Amino acid sequence: MDAIITAAGKNSRMIDDFKQRNKKPIHKLKLEINNKPILIHTIEKVVNADINNVTIALGHHKDEIYSLLKEYDLLDTVNIKINEDVNVGLSKTIENCIKDNLGEYYLFTAADQPTISTETINNMINTFKNAPNPKNTISVLARRKIGKLDSAEGLGMPFCCYGNLLYKYLANEDGNLNPILRKMIKNNVEFYGTPSRNELELKNINHYAEYEYIKEKLEK
Repeated sequence: MDAIITAAGKNSRMIDDFKQRNKKPIHKLKLEINNKPILIHTIEKVVNADINNVTIALGHHKDEIYSLLKEYDLLDTVNIKINEDVNVGLSKTIENCIKDNLGEYYLFTAADQPTISTETINNMINTFKNAPNPKNTISVLARRKIGKLDSAEGLGMPFCCYGNLLYKYLANEDGNLNPILRKMIKNNVEFYGTPSRNELELKNINHYAEYEYIKEKLEK
C-alpha cells in the first residue's frame, strides 16, 4: 500500500487567525509541537506504518513546504507531486496523485493530522486488507460508529481505498471529499470504521486555537 499526504491547501483559516492576533502568519504545517513541525510529525507516523511509498501533494505555498522537507532530509524519503494549477479542490489534488497508478491501494491522509498514530494507521490498513472485497471498500477512521458503516456523514481523511475505485468518483469533481464519500456509500461501496486510540486522533488543525489545544495535550 502507498500513501498520499495532502499539503496543497491555501492555509487561509490559519492566516486569518494570525492576522486577527496582529502576528505575522506562519504556515500551519511549520508550527511546532514538541519542537518539531506538524508536517514532519505526520510524515513520520505514515512512514513508520505498513506503507511502501509516500507521496506529498503540494500546491499553494509549495516552496515553503519543499524547503521544510529539505531541511528535515526527507526529499529521498518521500515523492512530491505538485498541482500544475494550485487553485483546485482536494478531490482534484488526489486525482492528480493517483491517476498514473490506479492499480495501487492507497492510504490518504491530510498533512495537518499529526495526532494520528502509526498504530491506528496500521489498524486501518489491516481492516482494509481483511475486508471481503478490498477493491470495493473504504476503511476510514471512525468518527461515530465502528465496524461496517451505513453512512458516510462526517467522514473524511484518513482513509484507505483502491485507486481505480476512487478515481471513478473523482472524475469531473473539484471540491471536497465528503460529497464523494456519501455518493460512494449510496452506490454500495462498503465502508468500515476503525476506532481511534483517543479523541485527539479525530482532530485536524485548521485554526490556531486547535493548534494550541493539541500542542498543550501532546506536550504534557
